[in-house]
Amino acid sequence: MSIPEKIKELNPQSFTSIIPGRMHVIEQAPADSLPKDYPVNRLADALHPAIQHVKISAVREHGNDAKSFTLVPDEEKGTRELAWFSAGQYVSVFLEIGHSRLCKPYSICSGPTDAAKGSYTLTVKRSAGGFASEYILNNWKEGDSIDISAPEGTFTYEPLRDAQTVIGIAGGSGITPFHSLASAIADSLEDCNLVLLYGSRTKDSILLKDEFDALESKSSRIKVVHVLSHEAADGYEHGFITAELIKKYAPAGNYSIFLCGPQAMYQFADNEIEKLNLEQKWVRHELFGQFRNPESCDDYPAQAAGKTFHLTVISRDECHTIDAAAGESLLTAMERAGLSAPSRCRSGECGVCHSYLAKGSVYVPSSVDGRRAADLTYGYIHPCCSFPTSDVTLEIPLL
Repeated sequence: MSIPEKIKELNPQSFTSIIPGRMHVIEQAPADSLPKDYPVNRLADALHPAIQHVKISAVREHGNDAKSFTLVPDEEKGTRELAWFSAGQYVSVFLEIGHSRLCKPYSICSGPTDAAKGSYTLTVKRSAGGFASEYILNNWKEGDSIDISAPEGTFTYEPLRDAQTVIGIAGGSGITPFHSLASAIADSLEDCNLVLLYGSRTKDSILLKDEFDALESKSSRIKVVHVLSHEAADGYEHGFITAELIKKYAPAGNYSIFLCGPQAMYQFADNEIEKLNLEQKWVRHELFGQFRNPESCDDYPAQAAGKTFHLTVISRDECHTIDAAAGESLLTAMERAGLSAPSRCRSGECGVCHSYLAKGSVYVPSSVDGRRAADLTYGYIHPCCSFPTSDVTLEIPLL
């Protein structure tokens, strides 16, 4: 069977045809009571809870534009322990800001050992125009109750895939998953070496410097190199993280490169990494969150720039028509309108927002287009990284 023939069999619209057969089997089954609990289900619930209710037990400020929030189980709401996670994973925070409802992912900054002791730490940095970060930094306080998802994401060290030494490249709040990885290395939970190249503007703007100094003192397998773009200082690299700087600190043999930071950093760093002629398997990218400014992309359809379109959202028996700006994703348009839209990573990878494009056209940047061949064939998109270029009708899954 050829690949196109296989894709034809994957049409999600055809799956409903199996429902009558399944219902017949269910109706013919005996009415014996099923066990109410299975050990494997208890384990699954502990590792992958649908939601975790937590309280903020402590808040630590990092200058004027970043804070760390320690989260502990909110037992009054039914969460008695936090799910285990691998260093580098994130949780999604469920927020209601005015009439907007949104789900924003944040990397867990603390190490897995802290989860075993009953806490996560999220470090949030203010970003220009950041809707969620602005709200969190201005409003979250000790004692507040919030809801988060289970740990998710694949930006984790895997010895079967990754080299013994990881060259970490970070910028801004992209430092947080590396702090988690460094903590895991220091606690002997991960068997790898970390050489971290962290780009900041000035010495005073370095996030979590004291914490990384302590981790370097604790483990010889951790080395942090601070790279300052706007200041020259003894003991610091100056400029940007280039191919030459990576080679300066890389080991003689194989090494993996892990990147986490803002969109602009990825664009620069990827060009530099190409000069190293590494196999693609050695280069890993963390999700950088929602794609911004799609109109600056070379292949963006110029006729759509600056326009506002109508977005019709269908969710089972509900239908809403809202405005959707060309420069904002369909997910953002739904959230601003107060619609409950499923999402997690906001980067086109996890598939939680997977929706059917019933009508209209969208622009999807190639760098965040995580769709399968069947999605392309049958018109499915990820609203988190799809931008309207016409009026659009979208069928979204239920939360």
